[in-house]
Amino acid sequence: SPLQAGLAVLLKAERLFHSSYHSQAVHIRPICRVTHRFAQLPFTCLSLVQDASCLAVSWELRQTLTVVFDTFSSGQGKKDWSLFKMFSRTLTDACPLASQSKVYVDISPKNKEKELLEVTPPPASVHEAIVQGDKRTYAVYDLLSPSLFNTSRSLNVQLKWKRPQDSSELPTPVLHAQRYVSGYGLQTGEISTLIYNTHPYRAFPVILLETVPWYLRLYVHTLTIITKGKENKPS
Repeated sequence: SPLQAGLAVLLKAERLFHSSYHSQAVHIRPICRVTHRFAQLPFTCLSLVQDASCLAVSWELRQTLTVVFDTFSSGQGKKDWSLFKMFSRTLTDACPLASQSKVYVDISPKNKEKELLEVTPPPASVHEAIVQGDKRTYAVYDLLSPSLFNTSRSLNVQLKWKRPQDSSELPTPVLHAQRYVSGYGLQTGEISTLIYNTHPYRAFPVILLETVPWYLRLYVHTLTIITKGKENKPS
């Protein structure tokens, strides 16, 4: 079975469908595999004819699964979590067909609380990246690394806090959103989505993907976007 190796072992329906949010997507797009070679053409001309010079096209299939677990509420106000607590399963090996198979754990909380975090097992490497203007640090677990499963036949990544937190409230993300349905029927029914940017000075581009309930019918000409009290036109 393809669900008995790699990250796919975590796809347990009982856990996924009882999460706070889950979204599955399939993206298919054509990619040019073989193109003509224009040795004598200048660069400006080459850039114009490159798209029309494709000899063979391949199709790229990308499948994604996004899941949000409310471990803070289910854990009685504790921020601790583990793969087993969320999925009722652990990782045993990598998918034999995968060229990459990695788990990233964000270990860069706000207010310089890094010394309060304990992630087990200790990661073999870390990765740093800039996300929404902030520097983030990720613990990396490479399932293709032979040494990862030497000490144990399963990988159960856990994150614990070394002491209780002073505040039980979770930090507010820089970008967060709320959505609600109001009214009823085709005349007064509407979907309202509120997007907040709490960054003190930086603006961010936003791509909004709406999942419309089956009982609502949307009319594009009624779409309005209000920013700081003024109507805004999307790109």
